[in-house]
Amino acid sequence: MIDIHCHILPGIDDGSSSLEESLAMADIAVADGIRTIVATPHIKGEVHLPQFLQQQVMKLNEVLTKRNYPLQILVGADVSAMLPPQEIARYTINGSNYFLLEFPHSHLPKQASQMVFNMCMAGLRPIITHPERNPSIIREPELLFSLVDSGCLVQVTAGSLTGNFGADSRDCAGYLLKMGQVHFLASDAHSATHRRPVLSEGVSAAAAIIGDQAAQKLVTSNPAAVLSGRSLNG
Repeated sequence: MIDIHCHILPGIDDGSSSLEESLAMADIAVADGIRTIVATPHIKGEVHLPQFLQQQVMKLNEVLTKRNYPLQILVGADVSAMLPPQEIARYTINGSNYFLLEFPHSHLPKQASQMVFNMCMAGLRPIITHPERNPSIIREPELLFSLVDSGCLVQVTAGSLTGNFGADSRDCAGYLLKMGQVHFLASDAHSATHRRPVLSEGVSAAAAIIGDQAAQKLVTSNPAAVLSGRSLNG
């Protein structure tokens, strides 16, 4: 499986606090069947240089290789929607035109459609992160549909489907799946003890809603297309 949203880089943001914790997260991910993780530190108030993030990914990969982990870390970021497209373009996933787009946790901005339009016009492909946890979309899921129609893709947190973020987020995630508005499941893991890098439980919950084959695509072929810069349909 491929996890396209994980805060596994040590000491960068509110994710892993140390190399030891990053390795503990890697242990959990490998045991769960994850073989590729996109490291996605927050890019918002404090904007880390892309070169710095690439160096941190390289260092972590070197440690994993020396310890024979069957796990590869790739470069990405969890990018604030408040940043301009020219800045966002520096933080795409594995050098593709795809990037993780994070709206404010409290609401969906009124200008969200215009923001997405500007990003798409700049040649970027936004993947909206965890919309099922956004109060605006919980209240009115159809707000997300228009953004998908505008060119966005959608990543739901695996733990939302198992109730880790409450019943409202669980129900919203299930509804989005039923309506065909979800393209990826990811862990959005932040530690080895809570919000862990586990996808399998979410995949099982998704399979109960949309079937096993469709659920598996959310963590295999769809993210693989992103990593290689291809469209999800080939």
